[in-house]
Amino acid sequence: MSIKSTQDVFLIIYDYFVLYIGLLWLGILSLCWTLVATVLYPLLPSHYATHLGRYVIMISFRAYLASLSMSRRCKFDLTELDTLRDEAPLIIAPNHPCLLDAVMIISRLPNVACVMKAELVNNLFLGAGARLARYICNEPIRSMIEQASNDLENGSHLLLFPEGTRTISKPVNPLKGSIALIAKQAKVPVQTVLIETNSPYLSKGWPLFRKPKLPINYKVRLGKRFNPPVDTHHFIAELEDYFSQALASSSYHLATENSTCLTNAQPSNESDELKPKESASS
Repeated sequence: MSIKSTQDVFLIIYDYFVLYIGLLWLGILSLCWTLVATVLYPLLPSHYATHLGRYVIMISFRAYLASLSMSRRCKFDLTELDTLRDEAPLIIAPNHPCLLDAVMIISRLPNVACVMKAELVNNLFLGAGARLARYICNEPIRSMIEQASNDLENGSHLLLFPEGTRTISKPVNPLKGSIALIAKQAKVPVQTVLIETNSPYLSKGWPLFRKPKLPINYKVRLGKRFNPPVDTHHFIAELEDYFSQALASSSYHLATENSTCLTNAQPSNESDELKPKESASS
C-alpha cells in the first residue's frame, strides 16, 4: 500500500472519529444538563431559570462547535452574530439548510428564545433544558404567537426559522406567516441571517449517522433588517423574495457540489457513504 493510500485510510478513520465523538459529546452535554434542568425547573423562579437555562445552552453548544473546530475538519465563521448580543429585542430569522443552524446561532447569543417543534420540546435530550430556558413550542399557533410576543416585550431575542423546517426547495422553502404575525404584534424588527455551507450534511433527509465529505465550512452572515410589518401578506412575500435572491448564488454552489460528488462517486465503500440516502423527515 502506498503512503498516499495509507494517509487516505487514516483520514477516513479520523473523519468517522470526529463525526461520532462529536455527536457523543453533544449527547453527553445535553443529557447531563437535562438531569440538572429537571431538578432546577420546579425550584428556581422563572426569571432566574430563564437566564440560567439560556446561558448554559449557549455554552454547551459553543463547546460542541469548538470541539469540531479543533478537529480541523469543520470550520465555523459565526463572528457577525456577535454584533446582535446587545441589540434591542428583535426576531432573528435565518434560512435553514441543516440541523446545526440553531446550534450555531444560539452558541453566540446568551438571551435568545427559540421556537421549537413540539416533539423537540418533549425530547429526552433537549426537553428539560428547553423548558427551563422557556423556549417556545410551535403549537398551538395562537399560544406560540402570544408567548413569543411576551418574551420579546421582556427584552429577549427570538430565534424563528421562517421556513418552518429545513430547506427542501432551493434556495428557500415557502415561508410561514407566523413570523410576520409575531413581528407585527410585538412591534419588533426582523433581522435576517444567511447561513451558507459547502455540504449537504444534516440537511432534510440526511441520516444522522451518515458521514459527509469533509472538511465542511459554515459561514453565517447578517442580512437585511426589516421593520415591523403593517401588511403581513406583503411582508412575507418581500421576505421570501429577499431570501431567494440573497441565497441564489450560494445555493447554486451547494447544489453543484452535491451533484458533482454524486456523479463522480466510485463503487467503493467510502464513495457510497457520501451519497445522501432518503430517510424519514426529522
